[in-house]
Amino acid sequence: MLRSLTAQFLHQGAHALVLDPKRISHLWAKALPTVTRRGNIAGIHDALVHLAAELERRVDLDGDLDDVPRLIVAIDAANTTLRQLARYWETFRQKDDPKTSPAIAALEEALWAGRAARVHVIFDGRPHTTALARTSAAHELFATVILSRFTANTWRCLAPMAGPAPKKQNPHPGRFHVVQQDSTHETQAVLMTDADVVNWLTDPEDPES
Repeated sequence: MLRSLTAQFLHQGAHALVLDPKRISHLWAKALPTVTRRGNIAGIHDALVHLAAELERRVDLDGDLDDVPRLIVAIDAANTTLRQLARYWETFRQKDDPKTSPAIAALEEALWAGRAARVHVIFDGRPHTTALARTSAAHELFATVILSRFTANTWRCLAPMAGPAPKKQNPHPGRFHVVQQDSTHETQAVLMTDADVVNWLTDPEDPES
């Protein structure tokens, strides 16, 4: 689902930063010129710190963003990634450095202020308030929540405004619930392999794409 969503943004002219801590989940991103992919935790840390500078640059443009492409920050296995970023920061944090990892702080800033600067975060995982500390209600971080294979507790955490969780979940691959404000509907993801994505984005005129 993360691959499909990111690919559709790229197809519309966006650029993307794909954070792939498993290092093998998004190999499709290696082949595309408008995608930056990072796998090891040091690379992810540095990419997010750079994101903070890019976000500041875009904010300084004061809305003059017509020629600035959207930037999609796609974070796979986000829960694990946030924990690893926190531990990584502790390995070299100095006495006078902030306690919070600057990479995590940059992600928080992108979630809170990114949309005004055409920076959008696709966060694959359940956001924990211990890692994203500036909110007590995780669902407030996101304009849209997509839920598949969820528990009742996850639904209560991320979609409380949409009422109780559905009693039965659709077993069909790629089915998910989209929650926006207080409304929800079920829909189907576009299922694409790595090869499908690369072919679609590099040769959109190919009838097989």
